[in-house]
Amino acid sequence: MLKTKRLIPIAALLTVAGGIHAPLAAASGNQEAVFQDDVQLKSNPVGTLATLRTLGVTRVRVFVTWSSIAPGSGSRRRPRGFNAANPAAYPARNWAIYDRIVQDAAADGIGLDFTLTGPAPLWATGPGMPPGGPYGQWKPSASEFKGFAHAMGTRYSGRYRPARASQPLPRVNFWAIWNEPNYGIDLAPQATNNDTIEVGAVEYRSLLNAAWSGLQATGHGRDTILIGETAPRGADHPIGNFNGVKPLRFLRALYCVDSSYRQLRGLAAADRGCPTSAAGSRRFRAANPALFQATAFADHPYTKQGAEVAPNVPTTSDPRRFRSDPDYADLPVVPRLEGVLDRLQRIYGSRTRFSVWNTEYGYRARPPDDHANISQATASYYLNWAEYLSWRQSRLVSYSQYLLVDAPSGFFASGLELASGAHTAMFDAYRMPLYLPVTSTRRGRRLEVWGCARPAHFAALDSHAAQRVSILFQAGSRGAFRTLATVPITNVRGYFDARVTFPGSGTVKLGWTYPGGQTVFSRTVNVTIR
Repeated sequence: MLKTKRLIPIAALLTVAGGIHAPLAAASGNQEAVFQDDVQLKSNPVGTLATLRTLGVTRVRVFVTWSSIAPGSGSRRRPRGFNAANPAAYPARNWAIYDRIVQDAAADGIGLDFTLTGPAPLWATGPGMPPGGPYGQWKPSASEFKGFAHAMGTRYSGRYRPARASQPLPRVNFWAIWNEPNYGIDLAPQATNNDTIEVGAVEYRSLLNAAWSGLQATGHGRDTILIGETAPRGADHPIGNFNGVKPLRFLRALYCVDSSYRQLRGLAAADRGCPTSAAGSRRFRAANPALFQATAFADHPYTKQGAEVAPNVPTTSDPRRFRSDPDYADLPVVPRLEGVLDRLQRIYGSRTRFSVWNTEYGYRARPPDDHANISQATASYYLNWAEYLSWRQSRLVSYSQYLLVDAPSGFFASGLELASGAHTAMFDAYRMPLYLPVTSTRRGRRLEVWGCARPAHFAALDSHAAQRVSILFQAGSRGAFRTLATVPITNVRGYFDARVTFPGSGTVKLGWTYPGGQTVFSRTVNVTIR
């Protein structure tokens, strides 16, 4: 088991790479490992964080759900005299799990991504809620959300000491504002007037400004603050209240431009809460600082759920045409998302170039998910391939895994463990990714072997020892694996990129040893030498 509370500069612990290590110049060498499983984390913070640390996870995303902390969330009447900006005005028991997570993560040296999101308390929802509710995502009040963000920023400023506590709570310095605001399950309504007006973007713009103001006012102006957190797809029709708007269409409405990237005017602008004049557009940047001054943009670049395809294949909205929908933002087209973000900035004279964080991603596999169309082995292969593609993109600065443990029902089974606790094939694939872009070559030529000893990050901190990964090879189809090469891990996240000459056809895998002596392995890959 890896230790905790060992925080020293990793550069002092790593050896210099030899000629076998040759990363691509454009690669995102310090790509961060983001992980999310709120069910496991909130039910067992200590155990879940210990498991994630053993896997090498450096940042954990947490939904900080507004309604779970606010008083009287199930009532339509706002509590009398309630000061939303004051952490002490909220029930202490509602803070308890988040306080525990912050304390335990700090002890383990794991960063957090606190995503402030809905549902809102019912007393902070807007008018016109359709039958069938209540719906906590319905027109959440921006002014009330500002108070909530202010309370969050105060409590986790590093200076706030709760009643009867002996010391202040640790500081949180990484935030995201709302989850999947282009999806009606999280923010509603999404579109009106026969799906032609993207009102979800209007709501989100207000929520962004509110949370931004609350965090800035409480000393978090230099923190990492992500905007976006968009779902990768959406619909043309029907959208209505609770379906999704395609992310790039949502972005255009958010930044008040039309499909040709011209600033909106007249009724089209007014319907979307946008400036109706050139003078108003000149003030738009100052009036919406989060859209231009946030640290980065977050995306959830999943392939199509239930119909998973290889991570280099764009999903399409038209099965008759094998091409990407121009308004989608799944993994193969993240560079297009980056280009759109740059273009939106330039329209308002901003030079901001957002990096992109992947904060939610994964592959559903059968078993246990009966709705999935790929096996555990294929899902493992796709996970490693997707991480390699992410690593190749310099502006894509994180790779994310959604779920540690699958639900007992088996639905949305993208986890690394079954509900029984047994590891799936994806557990080993995630802990130590291995990917060969080409698996066949002529004798004497080298193949690229890319991988990551993810737990090496914390192992180096805990043991003060240089880390190495072994490239193991089995000749033919049977026999023992032997060490073909040993690669020094010089990258802070455990990545390496080697060129290796194989003696013949066979099978390759990676091996790495924890400080306590346990050796673990990657999945295997077959190579053919002609």
